[in-house]
Amino acid sequence: MSKITIHSDISNISLVEKLIDELSQQYSFHSDVYGKLLLAVVEGVNNAIVHGNKMVSEKKVTISYEVASNRISFTIRDEGQGFDHTLLPDPTTPENIERTHGRGVFLMKHLTDELAFSDKGNEVKLTFKF
Repeated sequence: MSKITIHSDISNISLVEKLIDELSQQYSFHSDVYGKLLLAVVEGVNNAIVHGNKMVSEKKVTISYEVASNRISFTIRDEGQGFDHTLLPDPTTPENIERTHGRGVFLMKHLTDELAFSDKGNEVKLTFKF
């Protein structure tokens, strides 16, 4: 398993994008897989920075990744207090459809083959088949 650690600054998302680009080239991901990886992992890291670490730049986000046979998994961990992912409102219901926030986890669920949160809620594992 390999990992990178970044400070909680939105500009560091470019480091994650670069990592996805490098992995995509190394493993020759199909463009569909690349697109899913890029959107879901960047969303997860953005959530860790903004919601988990509350954009406190001294706090870190660790992105671990592992490639095994036909799958790649990313684990994103922040230093925040965590949250209960089961309590998130459904962004597709009429009362939430026009909200501009609250779609990140929904999006990640639909882009990944597997999505799992730690009990504390400050770590998420995204798995993609390729």
